Amino acid sequence: MTQMPQPKRWEILSWIPIAVGLYWLLARNDGQWLLWALLPGSVLLATGIALLLMPGDPRITAYMALASVVGATFAVILFLMGNVGTAFVCFIGCVGSFLVAGRVGLLSESVHPDAPLPEMSLEMDAKAGLDEAMLGYFVAGVKAPVGDSAALMCEDTFKLEAIIKAQGWDKDASSFHQAPPAPTNVGIEKKRIFGHDYEELRWESGFLPDDALPGAALWKRHTTNNQAVVRVMRHAGVSRPWLLCVHGYRMGMPWTDFGLFHPNWLHQSLGLNVVQPVLPLHGARRIGARSGDHFLDGNLLDLIYAEAQSLWDLRRTVAWIREQEPDARIGVLGISLGGYNASLLANYEPGLDFVVAGIPVTDFAASVWRFMPPPYLRYFSAQGLDEERYRQALSLVSPLSKPPLLDKERLLVFAASGDRIALPRHALALAKHWDVRVNWYYGSHLTLRHEPETRETLREAILRAGWPAVG
Repeated sequence: MTQMPQPKRWEILSWIPIAVGLYWLLARNDGQWLLWALLPGSVLLATGIALLLMPGDPRITAYMALASVVGATFAVILFLMGNVGTAFVCFIGCVGSFLVAGRVGLLSESVHPDAPLPEMSLEMDAKAGLDEAMLGYFVAGVKAPVGDSAALMCEDTFKLEAIIKAQGWDKDASSFHQAPPAPTNVGIEKKRIFGHDYEELRWESGFLPDDALPGAALWKRHTTNNQAVVRVMRHAGVSRPWLLCVHGYRMGMPWTDFGLFHPNWLHQSLGLNVVQPVLPLHGARRIGARSGDHFLDGNLLDLIYAEAQSLWDLRRTVAWIREQEPDARIGVLGISLGGYNASLLANYEPGLDFVVAGIPVTDFAASVWRFMPPPYLRYFSAQGLDEERYRQALSLVSPLSKPPLLDKERLLVFAASGDRIALPRHALALAKHWDVRVNWYYGSHLTLRHEPETRETLREAILRAGWPAVG
């Protein structure tokens, strides 16, 4: 049985961000100080009061952690500008508020009986605080539809729901997800980053949703998204296994992806050919100011087309690999959003050697509804669109809606006990669907680079597949 946190009327730890926010705003009365103090001070004070009076809203700790990071950065700048004593106190206060955000976030979440309890320590508070700050960044940047756009989105969701049922895609979406051909007219440009040479491949995505589907015509007008981008590091000479690495949300740039899937280990130590596809709306394919805009924010239907195109592009990337080497041995490693897409790929792409889903998201409806402001929740509910109905629409692109094509010995999951972004229940849902266990580590979403279990899980997948690389 899931262990639920006991309700609180007051959160005693709220006095820390309240005191820190007040100190920021009242420590000095000169204009230059207030210019730097206004943002972190006001947000810490506001989130501290909200935590005191309205504990339980996950947006509170997310904004608190983000304000703490911003405040600590500002404090360092002010320290260097000569405000030594005051800036030092502000820095220490921001560290304290950051730890509060992590601790309260962990304590406010329900714990599944099959997930390990995150240890309550300052180290875990800091790890969870990193996740909370990233959540604050994600939530602050959401561009939710308003007014008539919100009403139209609900209508389009119901239209798509009717089409899904009429086509039988709610029972089997295989006919919706057609197998793409290998790409043609592939452009290749040699590039270099962090001292490593790689090739950047570009080709037309070719993903063309039917115009009869609501929102499809608008989706196809995202011209920069229509070109697939894939980065490749391959060995010359003898055949090597290929590792398809699928990045997370708001990544897709070379510096983020090579930092996550480090070539020193994957390409050099393990001796693998490394392939990094850029997901739709990310990196060079973005249509907004930031990588990933409109993937998980904006119109709720965008997520369905983004995921459908992600599956198409990943399968087309696999087709390109097999065109280079017909007997290629291909494994997949996906992290976070990439874990979702790696799991989805396992349902449709035959012949893969293994799939590893790291800290995966598996239920986007729960993730979106978790942070949706109350006015939106009330409005969508009144229109007939609730979390479960949106989940049913997303079943069209859900890795949980269809059995995988791989044997369970080739399917692996790792997750974090203190994950505040992809909560542990996401990994447990996927593990149950695959009938496998979860490899847990005692950390958070953003600490996976430093957790040994992440590399151990990939090594286990490589050994099970019989690959020669085990370094």
